[in-house]
Amino acid sequence: MSVFSLKVDIEDNRYFNGETSPLFSQAEARKARAFHQKITGYQPTPLCALDELAHLFGVKKILVKDESKRFGLNAFKMLGGAYAIARLLCEKYQIDINAFSFEKFKSTLSGKMTFATTTDGNHGRGVAWAAQQLGQHAVVYMPKGSAQERVDHILNLGAECIVTDMNYDDTVRLTMKTAQERGWEVVQDTAWEGYTKIPTWIMQGYATLADEAVEQMRQMQIERPTHVLLQAGVGAMAGGVLGYLAEVFGARQLHSAIVEPELADCVYRSGKKGEIVNVGGDMATIMAGLACGEPNPLGWPLLRNCATQFISCQDSVAALGMRVLGNPLGNDPRIISGESGAVGLGVLAAVHYHPQRAQLMKRLGLDSQSVVLLISSEGDTDVKHYREVVWEGKYSV
Repeated sequence: MSVFSLKVDIEDNRYFNGETSPLFSQAEARKARAFHQKITGYQPTPLCALDELAHLFGVKKILVKDESKRFGLNAFKMLGGAYAIARLLCEKYQIDINAFSFEKFKSTLSGKMTFATTTDGNHGRGVAWAAQQLGQHAVVYMPKGSAQERVDHILNLGAECIVTDMNYDDTVRLTMKTAQERGWEVVQDTAWEGYTKIPTWIMQGYATLADEAVEQMRQMQIERPTHVLLQAGVGAMAGGVLGYLAEVFGARQLHSAIVEPELADCVYRSGKKGEIVNVGGDMATIMAGLACGEPNPLGWPLLRNCATQFISCQDSVAALGMRVLGNPLGNDPRIISGESGAVGLGVLAAVHYHPQRAQLMKRLGLDSQSVVLLISSEGDTDVKHYREVVWEGKYSV
C-alpha cells in the first residue's frame, strides 16, 4: 500500500457541552422539508453506501449524501435560499408557509422584487433559481477569482452577476451596503447584528438533507452514524445539519468533525480559542465554497457546543477525495464531487494513507464498527477545474 503524508490538523473541542438549539431542531428541519417536498421535481438525493471503500479503510460503513442530484442544480444550497425566500414572502404577505408554493405566489404577485446575495457559487445559484421560479430579479455578487463557469450558471438563471475585486467577506459587506441603498432584499447565509432571521431560515432549510439522510439510513437498517464529517465555510450548513443530528442522536453519542481548508479555517481557529476568530486575506483555496473567513455567529455557538473536533487540511486532501469518489472500488457507486464536496472523504483517505494511520484513526475514534456519514455538498460545479484535478492530477499527493 502507498504511504504519503498530507496535512490534516485535528483539534479536540475543549469547549464541548452538548447543548443543542431549538432553532436548529428536528421540528424545524421537518417544517423546511415539508416545504421542499411541494416544489416540482423534489426527490431526496441519494445516500450512497461505499462498502468496498469502507472495508479498505477499516470502518463498518461510509455513507455519502450526493447533493449533486439536488433539483438539477448540482449542489445543496438551494435548500436554504429557496426556503428563506419563501419564509420572507410569507412574513411580508401574511401567508402560512404550509400553504405557500412558488407557482401560486408567482401568479398573484404584482410588483417586482430584487433579491441580493454574495456567493462563492452555489448559494447564489440557489437564490437565482428561486427568484426565477417567482418571476423576480436576483443580483448576485461574487468574490475575486470566481470561476467563469460558476458565473455562467447564475447568469443562465436570469440573474445579474457581478464579480468584485474583494474577498468573500468584504463582498458580503458591499452587497449589504448596495442592497440598503437600493431597497433590495438580502438573502445571505451568514448573520450580523440586526440580520439574523433570514440566515436562520437558510440554516433550517439546509437541514432537509439531514432529515432525508436519517430516513434513508433507517430504510437501510442502519440505526445511527457513529461519525459525521461536515465541511464549513461560514458554518451555516455544518451548524444546521449538526443541530439536527445532535438532537436526533445526542451530541455526546455522535463523533462530529468540522472540516475546513487551511487557507480559510476560521471555524477551526475559533474552535481552538473558544470564541469567534476571523481569517483575512485572499483565502485562495480550491475549495471555493468554503473560502470564507468569518464564522456565521448563528451557527458558531452550536458548533462550539456540539462538535467533537475541528479539522484544518491542505487543498490536496480535497483533490484526493474528488479522485477517490470519482473512481470507486468494485461495485461502489461513482460520485462526482467538487472541491468543497469531497473534502470529508478526502480526510478519510488522507488518514488511511498516512504514515501515522493508526494514531490518526484512534484520534478520530475510527474503528471496524464506525459508521461514517459524509455530505458531498456539490458536484462538478466547475467542470474545467474538476477535470484538471481528476484527469490531469492537479494538487496531487
